[in-house]
Amino acid sequence: MGRKNTDKVVFHQIQVLDAGAKGVSVAKAPDGKVIFIPNVVPGDVVDVQTFKKRKAYYEGKAVKFHELSDYRVDPICEHFGVCGGCKWQNMKYSQQLAFKQNEVKNHLQRIGKIELPEFEDILGSEKQFFYRNKMEFSFSNSRWLTEKEIGSTEDLGNRNALGFHIPKMWDKILDINKCHLQEDPSNAIRNEIRAFANEHNLAFFNPREHSGLLRTVMIRTVSTGEIMVLIQFFEDDKENRELILNHLHEKFPQITSLQYVVNGKQNDTIYDQDVILYKGRDYILEEMEGLKFSINAKSFYQTNSDQAYELYKITRDFADLTGNETVYDLYTGTGTIAQFVSKKAKKVIGVESVPEAILDAKANAERNNITNCEFFVGDMKVVFNEAFIAQHGKPDVIITDPPRDGMHKDVVEQILKIAPKRVVYVSCNSATQARDLALMDGKYKVTRVRPVDMFPQTHHVENVVLLELR
Repeated sequence: MGRKNTDKVVFHQIQVLDAGAKGVSVAKAPDGKVIFIPNVVPGDVVDVQTFKKRKAYYEGKAVKFHELSDYRVDPICEHFGVCGGCKWQNMKYSQQLAFKQNEVKNHLQRIGKIELPEFEDILGSEKQFFYRNKMEFSFSNSRWLTEKEIGSTEDLGNRNALGFHIPKMWDKILDINKCHLQEDPSNAIRNEIRAFANEHNLAFFNPREHSGLLRTVMIRTVSTGEIMVLIQFFEDDKENRELILNHLHEKFPQITSLQYVVNGKQNDTIYDQDVILYKGRDYILEEMEGLKFSINAKSFYQTNSDQAYELYKITRDFADLTGNETVYDLYTGTGTIAQFVSKKAKKVIGVESVPEAILDAKANAERNNITNCEFFVGDMKVVFNEAFIAQHGKPDVIITDPPRDGMHKDVVEQILKIAPKRVVYVSCNSATQARDLALMDGKYKVTRVRPVDMFPQTHHVENVVLLELR
């Protein structure tokens, strides 16, 4: 009993000091420990109810506000605070950018411990809402309930939901009415699917019992106006599947690609599943500086198309190509950066571990009549070796855009061995980027740094770094 009491203390008049990791803000308890608090803004003064105590920190929630921060704005989304997606929607955008810039600086200084140039200003996103080109929603027959609903004695009726997982609750789905992340007709399509399914008594997925027809829906949009919708069914029920797919096709004739998956597995990932085309074509086309990129159901593509264009322009600028260089694009994905810089390079070699992504890259290069790009499949730390370099030529410039974990140490060692004159390192995680930069510090000097905000209203930030031989 005593343990519970120490876990759940209330701290009064606590000033929120800073924005912390994962969109949670940071304050100090009277005993000097850190408190992590969601849904507050640096500058707020609050009473905090703690619900978790650890050796070095508390986790808690604000139960009373004494002063509101100057950085605070009213969130525009009705689901804010419960959904967990746009954690910073209650903070001025200018301040979000300042915190992101600061986070990158802290990581590079504290983890990297290297000499750094003056940072260039973070590039903000012109669109602060409706900027995502891909959204995934989950079906559930037991939607998340508010405390008021839980305490109610009234019949809550239909418990079906189509929306997002509540943070830290794998089986609870928040029913979404309007999401501010993807342009219309995204909301209209999702709401129509739910209404039609309810009207026709189609079974929503039960994550605990693993039963039901409707499992997930993915909507992809591109700047050209093309739309992809993919519904994932748990049960193989041809009649009801065609009922809902035909309705969508009639209701939204502008859908370019209507596809489905029948997935009876425990998890709902589609990457090991057969995607079946129902209407239209099995890809949509994105366009950038006249280049066309096909995006299929399994393609990885930067989630903010407009800002991806800005990110690639900065990458190309940092690479400073004259037309005579051999460029290696590591972790090339579907080859968008490789093709984007190709007209300023002699040749570009793209390497990626996902075979489907390389098929996309090759098809896109052919579509764009690009003849100086070659793409290869393989695990970076295995493929990127002496024999590969002997075959394709020593790179003058390396562009690397690894996943969140950063580069494998063998890849870093190989870059140091080849010693291209410039390395442009694009990262979605400045902490692992800082670790890698420290490993390269003996041979390379960081000469330019520019963060880019791809995800307004969230804590995520991309960062582009230029390294030059010492």
